[in-house]
Order: sequence, then structure tokens, then C-alpha cells
Amino acid sequence: MRPPFVKQSTLNYYRACRDKGMSLFDFIHGYVYGRWCYHYIGLAGDKDPWWRWLWVPLIFIIDRVHPFKDSPRSRTGDPGQDKATWGDAYHGKPLPLNEATKLIRLDRPVNTEIPESVLPYTRAREIILRNPEKIVLLDCPCRSGMKNPCTPIDVCLLIGDPFASFMLEHHPSRTRAITADEAVEIVRAEQARGHVSHAFFKDVMLGRFYAICNCCSCCCGAMKAHAMDIKMLCSSGYLAVVDQDKCTRCGTCAQKCQFKAIGFDKNGAFIREDRCMGCGVCTLSCAKDALTLRLAPEKGEPLEIDSLH
Repeated sequence: MRPPFVKQSTLNYYRACRDKGMSLFDFIHGYVYGRWCYHYIGLAGDKDPWWRWLWVPLIFIIDRVHPFKDSPRSRTGDPGQDKATWGDAYHGKPLPLNEATKLIRLDRPVNTEIPESVLPYTRAREIILRNPEKIVLLDCPCRSGMKNPCTPIDVCLLIGDPFASFMLEHHPSRTRAITADEAVEIVRAEQARGHVSHAFFKDVMLGRFYAICNCCSCCCGAMKAHAMDIKMLCSSGYLAVVDQDKCTRCGTCAQKCQFKAIGFDKNGAFIREDRCMGCGVCTLSCAKDALTLRLAPEKGEPLEIDSLH
């Protein structure tokens, strides 16, 4: 029997946590993350509301539990680490347009663990989709926390239950249910603007994939963390490649690159491979088709949606 003050989606999430064997603390953490995501994630913004300072002690505690930065005894992705880092608990993987589209259009249940060669983290490596057709569009918490955010605001996609229903029920003014076709158009439009699509995974989100974020380095908290060497993002498994014979040095690709991975010399554009995350945004921006993606085993393996089962 459901208590009258508890929403059904909260109860469904609690039951999923219990079935997963998660602790009460993890359930509460996940509930806070979803219920107050605009406070939780909005901390990375620049609106600077008064409540930001109330979270300072919590940030200190989180750093003690999941260190934000690597140390000799706790390195992101190291199975022998003393403590799982923040990146291990909460991370994203860039999705080129074709793979993001396939993930959105999945019309079958999925239950699989992603290997470390694809997601180089110790936690949150599952894709489990019970209702893959349930897609909810959410106002981006990162952009909502900015004084002058990039637009549009409604660009975050929550895929599958219990997460999609939880956010729809708890944030009715900031969410709406959409179709797969609508979701694909949102991703296409965002990548055309130069914004990156990431598949996000989080430990207290049942240790699995729950959302596709479409954002930019000026607004996205995870991309800001990545720039500060907090390893929340891993490579797509691809690298951009320039065809110098086609490059006209127009500079559009460099303007669109969110990771500042494209430079120019007398021969044309070149890729800073240590910075390139293989998101594919640059390939969409080039009118001369001078940029493509290649597999980059040294960067890890791609998340290939067709291989999911």
C-alpha cells in the first residue's frame, strides 16, 4: 500500500533500488539527485543563489567518499583503488549522432553490462531498459543554473523507467513526454549547434544509463569538470581525422569544438588528439566533408548500440 504523501514513481524507484541491493543511503542520494536536480547539478552554474553555500559541507563529504580528483591510492577506473572516485560513480560517454539516434530508437528491452574497455570506470556500467519507448524531455539543470545559458533549455533526454516517470511526476513544469522521433530531432539540432551528446551513467541511478545530455562546455557541469581534470567523461572510442585536400581553413569546426581539440597551421586544420573526445560534432559542421571519425583503440572502444542485448 502506498502512503498518500509518496508519489508512485518514488515507490517504483525505491523498489528498483531494493531489488538491486542498494543501501538506504544510496536510495536517499538518488532521490535527492532526481528530486532536487536543479540544486544538485545547478551548483556548477553561475547564478550563485544563496543556497549554494549550504552545500559546501556536503561537497566536502562527497569528496571524502568519492574523491573528485585522482590520487595515488584512488585512480579513476582502477579496480584496486581505495575509494571509487567521483568519475567512477558519475560519468558520461560522448555519442556520435548515429549512435545517439540508435539508442533513442531502441524498441526492445536491454539488459547488459558494458565492458571496461568501453566505459573505463569501476561502477555504473549497465544499460538496462525496461520501457525504452518512455522518453521524457527535461529542462537542462546545467543550463538552468546559468545566468545567460545557451538555448534552448529543454534538451536533456531521460530514457526508460523508473527515471523517466520519476522526473515527469516530480518536475511537471520542466518535463514532457516525447516520441523517439522528437528526441532524434532534438539531438540532431543540438549537434548542429555544436553541442555534444553524452550517455550518462550514475551509481545511485541503479548503477546504469539513464539519460542523454546534449550540452556545451560553457554550461555543462561535467564538461567543466573534465576541463579541470575530474575524469567524468571518457572518449567515444573515435578520433576526428582531417582530409587536408578538402580543408579550406574556414575555422567553423574549431568554433564548434567543445573540447578545443582543433587547431590550424599552414596545411589546414589539425586534431589535438589528447583533447579530442570523438563526439563527431566537427564532422557535422564541415561544409566540405573534410572531417571524419576513425576508430581509436588507444582511446577505448565505442558504445555500439547494435551490439546491445
